[in-house]
Amino acid sequence: MFQLDDKFLDDIGLGSLPNDQKRAFLQHIYEELELRVGTRLSDGLNDQQLEEFEKIIDRDQSVIEGWLNTHAQDYTNDEVFKRMQAALKLDSSDPTLKAEYVATKWLEVNRPDYRDVVKSVLEELKAEITSNRDSILGSIAENQAEGDAEFEQQPPTPTA
Repeated sequence: MFQLDDKFLDDIGLGSLPNDQKRAFLQHIYEELELRVGTRLSDGLNDQQLEEFEKIIDRDQSVIEGWLNTHAQDYTNDEVFKRMQAALKLDSSDPTLKAEYVATKWLEVNRPDYRDVVKSVLEELKAEITSNRDSILGSIAENQAEGDAEFEQQPPTPTA
């Protein structure tokens, strides 16, 4: 699908961020993407669907097991499940693996366009970041300079 990594930062013109800023900025992008995608996906769902999906995300095992029994009794043989299991390196009975699988399959059933929504929101976010790239880099450089100035103003610590 997509990776939020150094290549992503290069693609949007922020590859020159200081290393300590890259991780924080990528985390911020991930959180913003998650919020925007969630908001967009919820627009097409009723209250019952939203409640069910929230329980799946919150790892309510009774809801997860119920969903598997109703929609995917043979889930361990599903290629999606096998790929997730290989990627996460978890036992097939692991609750985390089941929850991730059910969340993905639930979206396929209830919002079959979810991949398109993620792609669209990511493109919008990339365009927004790219159009503000100079101010982002400028504010980071400004904060860096302020930190350097504070460091230079502090008296040296005496050593014994």
